Amino acid sequence: MSEAVLTGVEARGQKRGASVLGGALIVAGTSIGAGMFSLPVIASGAWFGWSLVLLLIGWYCMYSAGLYLLEANLRHREGASFDTMAQATLGNAGRLVNGLAVGFVCYILTYAYISGGSSIIAHTLQSVAGISIGSELAGTLFALVLGSIVVFGPMAVDKATTVMLGAMVIAFLGFSGGLMGSVSTDNLFNGLPLSETSPFALSMISFIAVSYGFQTCVPSLTSYMKRDSKSLKSAILIGSVLTLVFYLVWQLVILGNLSRDQFPAIIASGGNIGDLVLALEQTGLNMSTSKMLQLFSHLAVSTSFLGVSMGLFDYIADFFGFSNDLPGRLKTAAVTFIPPTVLGVMLPNGFIAAIGFAGIGAVTFSVLSPVLMAVKGRSERDEFQVSGGKPRIALVFGFGLTVLVLEVVNMMGMLPTFG
Repeated sequence: MSEAVLTGVEARGQKRGASVLGGALIVAGTSIGAGMFSLPVIASGAWFGWSLVLLLIGWYCMYSAGLYLLEANLRHREGASFDTMAQATLGNAGRLVNGLAVGFVCYILTYAYISGGSSIIAHTLQSVAGISIGSELAGTLFALVLGSIVVFGPMAVDKATTVMLGAMVIAFLGFSGGLMGSVSTDNLFNGLPLSETSPFALSMISFIAVSYGFQTCVPSLTSYMKRDSKSLKSAILIGSVLTLVFYLVWQLVILGNLSRDQFPAIIASGGNIGDLVLALEQTGLNMSTSKMLQLFSHLAVSTSFLGVSMGLFDYIADFFGFSNDLPGRLKTAAVTFIPPTVLGVMLPNGFIAAIGFAGIGAVTFSVLSPVLMAVKGRSERDEFQVSGGKPRIALVFGFGLTVLVLEVVNMMGMLPTFG
């Protein structure tokens, strides 16, 4: 949901007062979305054991990065954004790099969600109504319908996403409960030696980092919770732990129902959302669990698209100075949605690759920049500083650099690939 829903959330928070639980749900809601569909696919080589280890490591480092961003944000005026903080602490060069990273991630994720949306729409129409449409048409329809909501403005996005998030939680509980009974421990713990699984763990790290990408909401959350550092720290902790639990359950029910041998075919088909859902349905899901899974898939990719594309829409409007009237918003919409939609038509199965590419930009403004901004501005007058000293700083910054290097190496085709 991210910046889109926070527009409405902040207004309500000013009237009622913010709660730790409300802040935690914002953190969890910002993280959880369509990107989680990449986790079982990218974990298929390393499998369940490595998945648990890396989800825990990724959680701690990304949670810590959120705290470093909070520390930096509390030193600035209320409402200070990434741009303001970067310029004040990292200079114009840092501001430029940070801004380019934000724009790159928003564009590549918008494309990823169009790709994912086209896949699940095409699959659902085929399985429910027997209607076969190409992924190109499905992607165009997906972008047109949801992009129209963004053009109508933050209030429309707020209302649509709030309803979707509620339904998404119900759908997740429905299908995960249905799948839990058929989880196979033989699938989860298949006795493969570490020499077989370890090489594939390296390619997972970038996807893990993107999956915990709640840092974009921290500046807005700081304003929403009226700069209460103790409550903000609790909200970030609880929200990120909720995300971790959500992902652990997700990996458990997916990898517990699909064998490792089934994933090469999923990957060969493109590894998109529809491919994963189809593979699960072929295990013999009952009708209600299957429908819940399809519903969750639609809602997850839709809420992710709305949140990211709304942020991109506002970024483009500000960058080009487009007006907020209808002609101006239509110009902004054209620049925002046409490039990723065209890319979605040309490369309809780029969901997994796009999520990986997003890791390069995401780790720049979600991990590396927050650590640098927090450390550079530290003084004895700070009302809040992240504990852990230099070892924690080194660990989190090192995690960010590792993600960056591994994804570049992966793009060069130098990491082992499964399937």
